[in-house]
Amino acid sequence: MITIIGAGPIGLACGIALKQRDIPFRIIDKGCLVNSIFHYPTNMTFFSTSDRLEIGGVPFISHGIKPTRREALEYYRRVAESYELPLQLYEEVRDVRGEEGKFVISTDKGTYESSKVVLSSGFYGHPHRMDVPGEDLPKVKHYYDEPHPYAFMKVLVVGAGNSAVDVALESYRCGSKVSMVIREPRIGDNVKYWVKPDIENRIREGSIRAWFKSELVEIREKEVVIRTPDGIRTIENDFVMAMTGYEPDFGLLERVGITLGGKEKIPSCNENTHESNVRGIYLAGVVCGGLNTSKWFIENARMHAEQIADDIVRKMGRA
Repeated sequence: MITIIGAGPIGLACGIALKQRDIPFRIIDKGCLVNSIFHYPTNMTFFSTSDRLEIGGVPFISHGIKPTRREALEYYRRVAESYELPLQLYEEVRDVRGEEGKFVISTDKGTYESSKVVLSSGFYGHPHRMDVPGEDLPKVKHYYDEPHPYAFMKVLVVGAGNSAVDVALESYRCGSKVSMVIREPRIGDNVKYWVKPDIENRIREGSIRAWFKSELVEIREKEVVIRTPDGIRTIENDFVMAMTGYEPDFGLLERVGITLGGKEKIPSCNENTHESNVRGIYLAGVVCGGLNTSKWFIENARMHAEQIADDIVRKMGRA
């Protein structure tokens, strides 16, 4: 029995690849099916076209050139149903012990024996913290759903990536008074090309206040403190949208013995088989990039499933 940790698109793809080779497996996830996509903003549109998000040979037809969050949720439900994937949802993996051939998976609901393990847990469940006083206040949001709850409120958006820019623009257009605090001197070139002129124009005209080369240093009940090139500024505030990115569950990786290298904490992994430095434990999807969470996406990580399944077949002597 193989255990796949993570029921995101790449975890599902790994399950499909094993099923096509008649290898028994289970998929465990601490949340719902494709939990990360479910927690994307309600109105989110993918950067990739639908064909690049397909897994298992199941066609993904969307109404527009680029699919929406809602279409993706429907698509991956259909994939899981079509392949009758054995899912154990809302079950959190706490630990993995043992060695190849006799791993023991401990969850909040029980323990399971497993000959091999595939870690495809993504990164979206672990926000990158700012480590500033007041970060744990209820007004601080590391996830964004939709703009309506923040209408007519004073909102500070931390960051200048695609997520931060989308939050700033959506909130502004729903009546929020939006400010942004940005470490860099300008909006970066990584922002989607059809959105970048919009945010730059809103900042230029003063509709959105941007504090460049600045950082958030404290969060209070009714205000925030920002360090700017011109000194400390304290501004009134109702909500802080911390769009500071996310990171893999490094704690679990370290507990199972996977080596993390360099400042980006890139897990040790054979690029041809995706087996980690721990024999019998494989890595799939965005987790392979460590802190460089922009390296792997659904469209370029789908092949990890085939590489892993092929190596497992080879080890079983069924090649």
